[in-house]
Amino acid sequence: MMILVSQGLRIYVVESKGGAILCILLSLLCLGTWHALMALLERRGRLPQHTYLDYSITNFLAAVFIAFVFGGIGESIQEAPSFLAQLTQIQDNWPSVLFAMAGGVGLSIGNLATQYALAFVGLSVTEVTAASITVVVGTTVNYFLDNRLNRADVLFSGVGCFLVAVCLGSAVHSSNSADIEAKLGKVSRDCETVEECQRLLGVEEEEEKEMENVKEGTAAFLVALENTRAIKVFGKSMVVGLGITFFAGLSFSLFSPLFNLATNDQWHTLKQDVPKLIVYTAFFYFSLSCFVIAIALNITFLYNPVLGSPRSSFREYLSDWNGRGLALMAGLICGFGNGLQFMGGQAAGYAASDAVQALPLVSTFWGI
Repeated sequence: MMILVSQGLRIYVVESKGGAILCILLSLLCLGTWHALMALLERRGRLPQHTYLDYSITNFLAAVFIAFVFGGIGESIQEAPSFLAQLTQIQDNWPSVLFAMAGGVGLSIGNLATQYALAFVGLSVTEVTAASITVVVGTTVNYFLDNRLNRADVLFSGVGCFLVAVCLGSAVHSSNSADIEAKLGKVSRDCETVEECQRLLGVEEEEEKEMENVKEGTAAFLVALENTRAIKVFGKSMVVGLGITFFAGLSFSLFSPLFNLATNDQWHTLKQDVPKLIVYTAFFYFSLSCFVIAIALNITFLYNPVLGSPRSSFREYLSDWNGRGLALMAGLICGFGNGLQFMGGQAAGYAASDAVQALPLVSTFWGI
């Protein structure tokens, strides 16, 4: 359960396995949901740069809320300093701070790559493949960092299932590509604009404009979807999407082990009398670096778009209110999901908390 421990009142911590499992399950629900909102906005035509800038703001605000509220309850003592006390000790705990911030960089780059992978390979395939790679690499590293806290036979049986999921996700992507090519012939590879695809397929202009007027999964539906979405995928190799997905998974696999090092100091980078970072301080620095990288890269991508995204500007972003509420909600959901994962990981071990990478169970539901 979640308790306030101490002599008097101290920081809010999760100590029991039951409380850890509850945090992990809530985290699973949150982390499986926010990607669906991002994918929905891209399909409705909102630029991923605009969506991700909004998401980044509320994602960081969620981390600030968790740090100040749960990490600031009660008095600070030497053995368990509060969040605010540790902010003033950066001259002593900076090695752990760097680990936390490096983890945030990994998460930010992985999230950014995921936004583009969603357009190319879809929500279900992206989440299954990226999450499975995260588990195979990240959980293995965390198992040894946690001094083999969890039962290896149970833990690695699950890791093996995720490894199978990577292969199945790739197979599903190949099947989807074959299905699209069967419906569109060479159109999806040969045309570079929606109008050209429409002409080659003989789809009427009015039919092409209204997705609700065409049957789901048909050639006309695929062209209508291409017309509304922000990232145009016709004329691009599907291998690109799968490559981006694998890159996202490898980036994600770094953040949990780095956060583990930040809070548990397994490499003994702190001096003997310096307390380890509490989970809330580490989460704040983790989210701060994630926020800075996300803002810097997405403002760059506004003016220098990648993968065929339209060019935009900061002024256009500020005036784009179409779907902003959903993007801000996605950031809050993800921020609280990450915080719950780390709170649960502090009690159950970070290898076990990587169970939240079963999030495709949730995202696939939303995808369907």
